[in-house]
Amino acid sequence: MTQTHLHLLITHLPIFGSILGGLVLAYGLWTNSNQTKIAAYFLLIVSSLGAAIAYITGEEAEEFVEDIQGFSKDVIEQHSDFAVFALISLIVLGVFSLAGMYFTLIQSPNAKRFAQIILFVSIISFGLVARTGYLGGQIRHTELNPANANTTPQQGGADEDKD
Repeated sequence: MTQTHLHLLITHLPIFGSILGGLVLAYGLWTNSNQTKIAAYFLLIVSSLGAAIAYITGEEAEEFVEDIQGFSKDVIEQHSDFAVFALISLIVLGVFSLAGMYFTLIQSPNAKRFAQIILFVSIISFGLVARTGYLGGQIRHTELNPANANTTPQQGGADEDKD
């Protein structure tokens, strides 16, 4: 398994982990369950680690894809540039989640307010990492690119209904 394979496998973890962790945290705040909040923090920390791995392996994936004919370097660069913002937000989310876990475990009076801040950061992080994933998907999935929306499927197949 190469770093390119690892990049493609791990990139979904920060996307789904940040939204799932945020939902679990919202539920933990709603039910006032410290165990649920701890589980959410764990998910968010794992998501931030996944983002770091995806970013580290992204450079080799970029080099691999650039050698394949027909790929847009502009799309690759957009994805790469936006990944920096997603990485920073997920690192902040991971650090805040570690602090939130600590505050929850020591039963700090500020733990609930800090959890609310972490929930807000998780929503922003999800947006950034989802956009990064969308841009990354355009590298290989050209049907996601709005510039390709003008192309129409070929007419006249065997499955076409006759009037």
